[in-house]
Amino acid sequence: YRLLERTPRKVRLSSRGANFLKPARQFITAHEVAVNGLTAAPRRLALGLSDQVAGPALPALLANLGAHMPDLVIEVHIEASRKLMDMFDRGALDAIIVRREDGYDDDGELLLCERLGWFAKPQGELDTTKPLHLASLATTCGIRNLATRTLDAAGIAWREVFIGGGIGAVGAAGAAGLAIAAVPYSLAPIGTFDIGPELGLPRLPDSEVVLHTTLTDPRARRAIDALAASWRTAQPARR
Repeated sequence: YRLLERTPRKVRLSSRGANFLKPARQFITAHEVAVNGLTAAPRRLALGLSDQVAGPALPALLANLGAHMPDLVIEVHIEASRKLMDMFDRGALDAIIVRREDGYDDDGELLLCERLGWFAKPQGELDTTKPLHLASLATTCGIRNLATRTLDAAGIAWREVFIGGGIGAVGAAGAAGLAIAAVPYSLAPIGTFDIGPELGLPRLPDSEVVLHTTLTDPRARRAIDALAASWRTAQPARR
């Protein structure tokens, strides 16, 4: 087929050439996109989520993140808030969602304030002659320290009888009737209740959840903002 028409003075597209030009350009563009996809390094996002933040809504939240950036390689670290803060300060993580900890000059973006409670199976009247049995995380846990300071301020004796390696284990100790666990309402295990009012325990202060990020890429930042927004709405109502 003749795509060009030549005369002694100029060269121009034939009618067939004009019809061929647009699909040819589209073919070249598609080829370049395919080649770039093979050679370009995939985008990575190193995300840290506190063990006391992740909760059962995590799969839906990560799906939302993937929907905003389908070409993203998501690297998720679930650790204690304090450890994640240290990793973020070292530049090992691009973004973290954690519970605000004492001892940090925290300039993170506040996502929400969440209620904490004393969760366990119903136990009846508190025996004030014996120390309160507590289930908790390690001594570096911010919620654990908040709970013990609250009990100390109220003059209530306590004793740790269970130390878990994660918030799920701590909640399970409360559900098993081994101890009382200070946990967020959103992570309270099934079968437990906030028995603080029943036992006359002091109300725990609310826990603040904050976002820290160093991301400057507009697309990645929009994905993190969407994650933060969906995380807020995914949390169950305060009981």
